[in-house]
Amino acid sequence: MLRIEGITQIFGGLRALENVSVTVRQGLITGVIGPNGAGKTTLFNIITGLYTQTSGKVFLDGTDISGFPPERLATLGLVRTFQNIEMFSRMTVLENVLVGLHTRSRSGILACALKLPWHLAEERRMREDAFRRLEFCGITDLAHIVAGALPFGKCRLVEIARAMAVNPRLLLMDEPAAGLNSRETAELEELLRKIQEAGATVVLVEHDMELVMNICDAIVVLNLGKKLAHGTPRQIQENPEVIKAYLGEG
Repeated sequence: MLRIEGITQIFGGLRALENVSVTVRQGLITGVIGPNGAGKTTLFNIITGLYTQTSGKVFLDGTDISGFPPERLATLGLVRTFQNIEMFSRMTVLENVLVGLHTRSRSGILACALKLPWHLAEERRMREDAFRRLEFCGITDLAHIVAGALPFGKCRLVEIARAMAVNPRLLLMDEPAAGLNSRETAELEELLRKIQEAGATVVLVEHDMELVMNICDAIVVLNLGKKLAHGTPRQIQENPEVIKAYLGEG
């Protein structure tokens, strides 16, 4: 579903990624792991159009999407969440999720201003859809609470609900378990399985190795900007180069 070919990213004198090639199969949960500074988030930023790579290409279902802006990628079903939660803190939870539905709205400024009947009908449908996303993530009770008043773990669920509102075919998640306690991480694992069962392909960057090993069908390991390994969780656990990168020679 996703094919990354020879991606290199240079920032001044820093080579953040060097000739990285990765394939992601449809329907699987793929983890991207590696020590700090390995290039994981940089790779995500390239895939999702936030960075333009120095060289290499990114393909979605065989189509070259290199350099596509994030809003165009969203219309193709490629969506992401961020390590540092990006919320509209003064909007309610429901309003935050409605933002995720904007790619499916046909209403322009004039239709909104005139409150045309078809616009009102569309607005009702979108609110119903947003509530379904909240229900999917188990947070319907938070719908009318201002997002800025929520604890961190709930904000993470709101961000995921907003991403799911786009009907993602490919969902990229940057450290979704960061800042979560053990109970919240267990709930996240259950939610990730639901997202996979709903038909989305998931790629996640994550430092919680227990979560990665429990949830991922395949794992890609980056180290110092290069792909070190790609395989099943068991293959990665037993790979001596991966062990060396994480634990050192001794």
